[in-house]
Amino acid sequence: MTGADAMVKCLEAQGIGVVFGYPGVAIAPFYNSLYDSNIKSILVRQEQNGGHAASGYARVTRKPAVCIATSGPGATNLITGLATAYADSIPMVAITGQVSTRLLGKDVFQEADITGACEPFVKYSYLVKDAKDIPRIFKEAFYIASTGRQGPVLIDVPIDVQKQEFNYAEPGEISIRGYKPKVQGHIVQIKKVIEAIKNANRPLLCAGGGVILGHAEHAIQAFCEKHGIPVVTTMMGVGSMPKRHPLFFGMLGVNGKPYANQAVAQSDLLIIVGARVNDRAVGAPSKLERNRLIIHIDIDTAEIGKNIGPTIPLVGDARLIFEQLLEYDMNVNYKPWVEALRDVKRSCVDRRTFHEGYINPCLFVEHLTERMEENAVYVADVGQNQLWSADNYVMKRGRFLTTGGFGTMGYSIPAALGAKMAAPERQVLAVCGDGSFQMSMMELATMVQYGIKIKIIIMKNGYLGLVREYQFNNYDQRYIAVQLGDIPDFEKLAMAYGMDYFHLKEMEKMDATIEEFLACDNSALMICEVYKFDKVKE
Repeated sequence: MTGADAMVKCLEAQGIGVVFGYPGVAIAPFYNSLYDSNIKSILVRQEQNGGHAASGYARVTRKPAVCIATSGPGATNLITGLATAYADSIPMVAITGQVSTRLLGKDVFQEADITGACEPFVKYSYLVKDAKDIPRIFKEAFYIASTGRQGPVLIDVPIDVQKQEFNYAEPGEISIRGYKPKVQGHIVQIKKVIEAIKNANRPLLCAGGGVILGHAEHAIQAFCEKHGIPVVTTMMGVGSMPKRHPLFFGMLGVNGKPYANQAVAQSDLLIIVGARVNDRAVGAPSKLERNRLIIHIDIDTAEIGKNIGPTIPLVGDARLIFEQLLEYDMNVNYKPWVEALRDVKRSCVDRRTFHEGYINPCLFVEHLTERMEENAVYVADVGQNQLWSADNYVMKRGRFLTTGGFGTMGYSIPAALGAKMAAPERQVLAVCGDGSFQMSMMELATMVQYGIKIKIIIMKNGYLGLVREYQFNNYDQRYIAVQLGDIPDFEKLAMAYGMDYFHLKEMEKMDATIEEFLACDNSALMICEVYKFDKVKE
């Protein structure tokens, strides 16, 4: 068989049913072999969006997804999608075409050193020089992407290697020197964690994105319920615990709930799970280190101690570690601490005001998510809409997807397409601003072509809202390059793509419009009018 045939066979062996990509000459042999496969090929309208669509697919299935691009500009367009997945630890295998091996390094037409260019943004990369290596490389790529701290892996395949004839042989067991991910927590460290919790008066668990990626939500919830330990989350950890849960105290950070930040400030033991503790979550890590014990649990040793010095580091898979911790009984009583946090929560009054005659975005997200189906997928873009979404999303049994590590505008629509392909029976919504919408609105064509019915909400204010807010706070309202204007005509755009259209401007009509929007069977676009000078923070 040819190298291209082998590539397809390897994807089939991994159970891949859908790939997202954009073809070109350098990847044409692979696409020709894909023609005879049962794998469904989704043509996105821009390569970056293929990466985002694969991300949405992977986050819903919790398995590696596949995106494809050709050489040169096709591959370089994909870099942002890979960097976004890398920052958020999303398992993905990216396949790129490349010029013939004899032309490598000669700056020929559409040549790009994509393995070199992507080095900071992938977990590992391969440049295939011999078709005989394809079975081993593909098997290793999926293993690397899905184990340890998950992330994207790149396979760059020159066109002559795709055409090369060889005798296919099934790859053996995977053994990669130097790559042995640690998943079980060390028993000595586990016992130190138990003792620290038993000796604490005000423990607090902070759940990051690694909790969801590691399928640890249920184990952590069971552990916290067993011992009465309160929980806060980072933005990527939103969804680790239902919003109405009596032990949940919101999202922390500069854009989080004041009572969540108060909980962190008043704790004497902070248990950080699957979070890198970046600047958006904790403003002054050194101050935290001085005033409390810190337990940092992460599957990636490189993340422990990177931003905050832990008292007790614990490396391993979050789900397995908390299953271990659940085996221990601790005679603890944190009811006074939890009740004190409830008092703090009750005393925190949201003093933000929103302009009358427009939609209050916080109430909109809350009312919307309360009415969504139990297992719906909510995909938030980047900008003010992301922060309003994360802060007010009502978690039930669904999923909240966003890009917190890289903050890539234009993420929500392609990611929602991928999520809907992964779970056609689930309700999927993409929420974006009018700025981020225009970064990926070409994917409405992908949605129509393949009958992928998602619902899109645009929080429209005519500005790049978060940048405008930053200019307001830091540059004396000298607004430049942030005005979007009142374009395009969204109703005509919805009509062009055969979508149902809704326009919401009055609060009195909000609930009824949301109900109608969610009930329609077709793909739908809703414009939610937000006042142009409304802010995320006072």
